[in-house]
Parts: sequence; structure tokens; C-alpha cells
Amino acid sequence: MGKIADELSTLRRKVKELTLPPQLASRVSDDIEQIDRLQNDITAVVHIEQMLDYIDLVVSLPWNERTVDALDLVKAKEMFQKNHYGLDEVKDRILEYLAVLKLRGTDLMKREGNEETDATLTHGSFARRAPILCLVGLVGTGKTTLAKSIAQAMGRRFVRIPFGGMSDALELRGQSRVRPDAEIGLILKGLRYAGTKNPVMLLDEIDRVAEHARGDIMGVLVELLDPEQNKAFTDHYLDFPFDLSEVLFVATANNTATISTAVLDRLEPIQMPSYTDEEKIRIAKDYVLPSLLKESGLGPDQIIIDDTIWPKIVRPLGYDAGIRSLERTINTIVRKVAREVVEGKGTKFRVTEETVKSYLQIY
Repeated sequence: MGKIADELSTLRRKVKELTLPPQLASRVSDDIEQIDRLQNDITAVVHIEQMLDYIDLVVSLPWNERTVDALDLVKAKEMFQKNHYGLDEVKDRILEYLAVLKLRGTDLMKREGNEETDATLTHGSFARRAPILCLVGLVGTGKTTLAKSIAQAMGRRFVRIPFGGMSDALELRGQSRVRPDAEIGLILKGLRYAGTKNPVMLLDEIDRVAEHARGDIMGVLVELLDPEQNKAFTDHYLDFPFDLSEVLFVATANNTATISTAVLDRLEPIQMPSYTDEEKIRIAKDYVLPSLLKESGLGPDQIIIDDTIWPKIVRPLGYDAGIRSLERTINTIVRKVAREVVEGKGTKFRVTEETVKSYLQIY
């Protein structure tokens, strides 16, 4: 049982270093003492493991850890321009949103007597009572990458919670520890992964939950998005309120038809436009191809695609609102060139009207 003794020693040290809520600290201390008494009882091994897992969760959650919000709107605009082509109206809406959050945070700091600079605000002051952005658009229109850019612009860590196909609200809220296979929900898992209590948390595809569980899941969403409720969010596994008021939530959806009215009331929808063929060509040349070349280990000049080929690459099988199909098509070309380079068939390749058929089977 030496291993258990070592774990207890480590957990005692972590609990002592943390500033836990008094009630929870008392509960954890009682559990540690109980484990200490039972560690030589072979029949209590399963119970001990469950308590150790629980204490390990408690000490791994970011009860007081925060990142510093550093938002410069000029730099944020430059970053949006660099990471996303087009979408000017959407970018403007997001910058307006960030400007309001910054002003609210600055005002809060002044009222609290904090002397921090206008550009650097702490303790999640941006997010309190802020409207929740919901990026609405078809697949591949850039919703998730925009949410990542918001986190990057604010200097916050980013967490994505996938809702597509979710069939049980317990996936969000966790399961009671009375169940042998119990575990925490996705919300607290995300916070533990982020390591801070004020990340940007993406609630991705909230319209695509399983129909039979929609009511329960929407109920949890209301609690998450309501500042009067999320400051004491209770995960069934943790069984203790956790303050989510400093989390900046951003949601995405393909459409809002299946989202409950109560949830929509707490969201500020932003419609993501579809891309034109001309915009896709620009995105493919300036963003997609350079990124895929870098990922594959190829140099920037090892694949040259003639201008006459781009319209065929952009629309090989008909119209697509997003760029997912475009990325797959270009990735097919990149992989085939990578293979030819490895096989010693050359170092630079050009995709022309004559050679395109060898790279794309659709021609």
C-alpha cells in the first residue's frame, strides 16, 4: 500500500497549496483521513480508488487560476484579417462586441479601485453579464476558427465542447459518484483541460443534439448561459457548486430552428455568409494551400497550381457553401505530390490542364 501513501502525501500537499472553498476543503480532508485509515484494508480497494479519483479531480480544477485579459482592438483586427479572408461584417460585429466587453471591464475595474491599465484586465471582468455570441452558418463557413480567434485576441485559453450527436444531458453535467463508472461532465473537463476558470468556451453545434434529449440539454444550456445561475453550476460528480461566471461562452449552430426559445433569448446570433467562388479561390491560394504544404513538410514552391485550374478545384462536384470540400480536394493534391517527392520522381510539381487528372480522380 506504499503507492497509496505516496498519493495521499501528494494530495495533502496540493490541498494545502490550494485555496478551496471551506466546505469542500473539509470534505476532501475527511476523505483523505478515511483513505489513510482504510489503506491496509484489501476489501476497501475500490472505494479508496474512487475517493482518490475524486480528490484528484478537486485539486486539478482551476478554482483560482485565471489568465490575464489583454485586448488591443487594433491588434485584434489585424489578427482577424490575417486568419480569416472576407467576413467583414462578421468581423465588425465581433470587434464591436469585444469593444463593449473591454469598456465594461474597464468600468468595473475603476469602480473596484483597481489601477490596472486599460488594455490589461483580470478576473474575467470582460465576460460578466456579456451577451453570448452565436455564430450561425453552414458547415465550413469558419465558425470554429473565428471562435478560436476571439480567444486569441483576448489572450484567453480555448476549449471546445462538441454538442453534435449529444444524447444525454449528463454528458454536460456529469454522473453521480454512486455509479461505478461515474465521471465528470464535459464542462468541468474543459475547465480542467484549460487550467483556468476564465477560458473562451465554444459550445459547438448546439442545434445538433439528439432529439430525444433536446429538452434536458437545452435546460443545462440555459443554466450555463444565465449569469444568475452559472455562478453556482453543479456537476453531479463534483457535487459542489463551481463558479462559471468568468467563462466567456461562444456558441455555433447550423441554424436556430431546433434551439429552444429560452436558450435563444440568451444568445446574440451572428449570421455567417456563404463564400463565393472568387472568395474560395483567394482563401485556397492564401490560406489553405500554404497551411497544408506546411503540415505535409513540403516547401512553399514545391506545388504550383495554374490559375485556370483553381475554378475546377473550388467547384469539382457542384456548389458548397463552406471550404471543407475545398480543403479535402487540395489535401488530395498535396498528399500525391508528397508521395512523388518521397519516391524520387521530382522536387517541384505543376498542376496544369494536362496534369490535373493525375492528381484528382474526378477529372
